[in-house]
Amino acid sequence: MLSAVPNEPQALKIPEVMTALRLSRSKVYDLIRSKQLPSYTSGRARRVPVDAVRQYMHDRMEENAA
Repeated sequence: MLSAVPNEPQALKIPEVMTALRLSRSKVYDLIRSKQLPSYTSGRARRVPVDAVRQYMHDRMEENAA
């Protein structure tokens, strides 16, 4: 039987995004404010989808490769 809850997180807390991208808290919030990094809130908790972090990293790699 498949579990409805994934083993890996589908959304990250801001400190987890900071670690994944090796950026400061203020830089992560700047990216969120400028819509470069999609996020959502649930109550007072801000979350960033894992796919959004992956897409941000992919986009930066594409920009630097050109």
